[in-house]
Amino acid sequence: MKDLVISTNNLTKKYKKNTSVDGINLNMQRGEIYGFLGPNGAGKTTTIRMLLGLIKPTKGFIQIFGQDLKQNRIGILQRVGSLVESPSYYGNLTGFENLETVRRLRGLPEKRVHEVLEVVRLNKVSNRLAKEYSLGMKQRLGIATALLSNPDLLILDEPTNGLDPAGIQEIRELIKELPKKQGMSVLISSHLLSEIDQMATQVGIINEGKLIFQDSIEKLRQKRKPLLRIAVNNAHEANSILKSKGLTPKLHNEALWISQTEPEFVSEINSILVHSGVSVYRLEEVKKTLEDIFLDITGKGASL
Repeated sequence: MKDLVISTNNLTKKYKKNTSVDGINLNMQRGEIYGFLGPNGAGKTTTIRMLLGLIKPTKGFIQIFGQDLKQNRIGILQRVGSLVESPSYYGNLTGFENLETVRRLRGLPEKRVHEVLEVVRLNKVSNRLAKEYSLGMKQRLGIATALLSNPDLLILDEPTNGLDPAGIQEIRELIKELPKKQGMSVLISSHLLSEIDQMATQVGIINEGKLIFQDSIEKLRQKRKPLLRIAVNNAHEANSILKSKGLTPKLHNEALWISQTEPEFVSEINSILVHSGVSVYRLEEVKKTLEDIFLDITGKGASL
């Protein structure tokens, strides 16, 4: 338990008859990037707002840094930086002036503004008005504001939302550097599975308010059991041939799919089909995407 930076027990939030967060037990290890993954409306932002003390749980408990949030809210939040949804800034102030305003309000050392500008790579444009920044630069300014107090825990809610591919890559690389270079633990929510796959070391998947998966990113990737896709000139004939050999292929989109991908097995399949007069156009290993895994876990045909 001493290595847990966040721990919740039966955390629940209800709005009248609607349950937004339903009894989740979220555990985040110190020094990790925890990817909090789920579709829009799954309960991610509501959970984050409870973790930050912005709304009260209906029931359940939250511990951050091993302390009860309800009893030690101020002390805990002094060690937490956050960016919830869109960043707040003064458009008619420069990036530097925005950060300087927050620094003075919080009584932080003067050098922190220059340090965080360097971290988020805005030092070269710090004298430009914030309203002239691109969306990605505004997101980085929001992260810089969250980093000012040099927090032990950084919570980011959908930080890549609305960004173009270049902006997403900028934010992704920045987040990946924080645990290594700044010693922070980072919780990042997203509905973009590919982004979580490229950033997170731990993953929690929430759907309809319930935490349905929680483990390392490696455990999630292990669920990507590859399939063998076989493209032939006559899929129905090939299907019958393989079934006569005791195999159980699946016919989908005019191709055959088999769950075995060992080289020797693939070679044997090819030999059987070719000697049976079937033209084999392609044999390829296809790995499941995280979207496929999400659907497997939830048992639903809904996409993110």
